Amino acid sequence: METIMIVIFVLGYLAITLEHNLKIDKLIPALAMMAILWAFMAFGIDGFTTWFDSGKHALMENFGMLEHKEKMHLLEETLLHHLGKTCEILVFLLGAMTIVEIIDYFDGFSTIKSYVKTKSKGKILWIFAFLAFILSAIIDNLTATIVLISILQKIVKNRDTRIWYAGLIIVAANAGGAWSPIGDVTTTMLWIGNKVTTGNLITYLLIPSLVCMVVPVLIASFMPAFKGEIEGEEEEDKPKSKFGPTMLYLGLAAIVFVPIFKTVTHLPPYVGMMLSLAVVATFAEIYSNSKFTITNIDSEHADAHGHHSPVHHSLSKIEMPSILFFLGILMAVAALESLGLLFGFADTLKESMPMMGTELAGTAVSDLVVMLLGVGSAVIDNVPLVAASLGMFSEPLDNPLWHFIAFSAGTGGSMLIIGSAAGVVAMGMEKIDFFWYLKKIGWLALIGFLAGSIAFIVMRSILA
Repeated sequence: METIMIVIFVLGYLAITLEHNLKIDKLIPALAMMAILWAFMAFGIDGFTTWFDSGKHALMENFGMLEHKEKMHLLEETLLHHLGKTCEILVFLLGAMTIVEIIDYFDGFSTIKSYVKTKSKGKILWIFAFLAFILSAIIDNLTATIVLISILQKIVKNRDTRIWYAGLIIVAANAGGAWSPIGDVTTTMLWIGNKVTTGNLITYLLIPSLVCMVVPVLIASFMPAFKGEIEGEEEEDKPKSKFGPTMLYLGLAAIVFVPIFKTVTHLPPYVGMMLSLAVVATFAEIYSNSKFTITNIDSEHADAHGHHSPVHHSLSKIEMPSILFFLGILMAVAALESLGLLFGFADTLKESMPMMGTELAGTAVSDLVVMLLGVGSAVIDNVPLVAASLGMFSEPLDNPLWHFIAFSAGTGGSMLIIGSAAGVVAMGMEKIDFFWYLKKIGWLALIGFLAGSIAFIVMRSILA
């Protein structure tokens, strides 16, 4: 039965990876895989000899001696446990996405465009790289990529030039998301899963992530694509709302408040995110009842045009397929974890892979394995890879292993345009060719990944 479940998981994995070839949204195989795996567990519960206790993070003793009714009760409890942990992540993401959509409703992100005062291609590259690095740490790398490419389209009219910028924005956004607990889904998973804390995550990964961004951008700045000045006259865009800047700063501050709330109250992050959403939504409702549009019509006329509730409007724009994908893949991985398969695989991995130096004695895994995880995240979605690592390793909170996994999974995906959510959305927005990215940007991302990995190893030895 275990073999059949592994085959189902592998086939589901392949369907997710080949999403663009099969023309099937990845949420479909993820949800199907989840349901089928748990169904097989229910049907074959009496044939399993091992069970993984997620609470104690160890294999249960004498599981095979339990009666059928006791095993089914344990299955239901385990399913509920994993659903609860998964929903913590999903509710957190829903809150963050809604705040971002509320900011966009008031056209708050157009404020960022005012920072770009130059026509020099090289300076624009550095401005957008640092904006991507900082913004992705606050509103996540996917959203930061969407925002910055939208702004870029207003500044750089030539598409052949713009896709170069888009490629480096992907690299910078993924690097920026790695050092923040709210910057990337995988990092958020590690944070909510009590594997890393905000302070230590930033301490360990800020410099490696910065190196991962700066090195490729520095190399690119000497390339012909970023020499000279951009063509065309700059257009003056009138803001759609006078409250745009206010909502931008309020929304970003609300998201940054979440880690502080968790540190002070020790409550799960989604509680703080719901509080932040409530505050932002309150101001959004107040401002929407004021004179809102550039036509200066009052709220009664605005209501007739669908502007009555910015919160309802923002909730309707939430990307639910992504939420359902995370539900499916996390619960599918949880099924394999519950049978102890991931735990056993981790033990085999630790015994078979050579250690890469004495510094790794405390991490219980070689640097090579973690870096391979980063390379793998470029080919396979990084969410299931990190989800698998949560079930594979039992290192304590803030062990350097978790920080290196956060860095590798977050930045490794930049090597292929399909390797990260930021890359996929940029590919769609600018119609970037897979092989163009591989040839022009992939090697820069690889150099940045290796440079950042070396910087992490140095940081770990200093902080040890």
